[in-house]
Amino acid sequence: MSAQLIDGKAIAQKVKDDVAAAVAARVAAGKSKPGLATVLVGERVDSATYVRMKQKACADLGMESFHHPLPSDSTQEEVENLVRELNADPTVNGILVQLPLPDHLDEEKVLQAIDITKDVDGFHPINIGRLAQKGREPLFVPCTPFGCIHLLKESGVKIEGANAVVLGRSNIVGMPAALLLVRENATVTVVHSRTQNIPEVVRRADIVIAAIGKMEFVRGDWVKPGAAIIDVGINSKPDATRKRGYRLVGDVNFDEVKEVAGYITPVPGGVGPMTIAMLMKNTLRAAEIQDQ
Repeated sequence: MSAQLIDGKAIAQKVKDDVAAAVAARVAAGKSKPGLATVLVGERVDSATYVRMKQKACADLGMESFHHPLPSDSTQEEVENLVRELNADPTVNGILVQLPLPDHLDEEKVLQAIDITKDVDGFHPINIGRLAQKGREPLFVPCTPFGCIHLLKESGVKIEGANAVVLGRSNIVGMPAALLLVRENATVTVVHSRTQNIPEVVRRADIVIAAIGKMEFVRGDWVKPGAAIIDVGINSKPDATRKRGYRLVGDVNFDEVKEVAGYITPVPGGVGPMTIAMLMKNTLRAAEIQDQ
């Protein structure tokens, strides 16, 4: 019996519809449209694509977007000065610095320069610190992990009391996802490159969030029957039958795992749409916080 497919496109659209309705109500009440500023340093094709998707989402939901491209040789001071200008701009409610930055820039210092009330990506050290502490609430949660948890909840997966495994410990997905699962009262194991006997660890999991950056890494015989599988990975797999010569696959071997799992996200169409939906939700929240 195949797993229930978690439709990220449909769930993301519901989030976006709710945001659009709230934005329309704001504007009708005489308040400003929420505004998102994106900062792109350099000319990475993937980063430029993501930025365009975020701009389109803003337009679709009735929000403002302000794009600030910088050359790849921009100095630390130039990037931080731009962030400070955006901090001071009342039309900008959220600031998103597209990662990764060129190697010569100090990413941590750039993120620290963002006003915490405009940190819609949720990567400011104070927001991450609050996420990690019991009894503290971050203003914003990183969008992709936020989307993963939302997918689980909308699909009716019970998180409280579950054994959860997160594959990968990146600052962008793995670690925040683990912290969010702990907040939902799951028992969490983080799998990484030094973990021993990874298949055995994964087999104990009721929930798996795979964000390890290895194509089709999680195999069908690793998965506990009925487990919920959230696949964050996006990898290009050569495929001569496709016009582009490749197809997108995740960090989970979908064909094998769907025959064992209870729930699974597809790639594409699973986690990806949720990231931008949650960014829009965070930008609306930023506008509401700044109204106070």
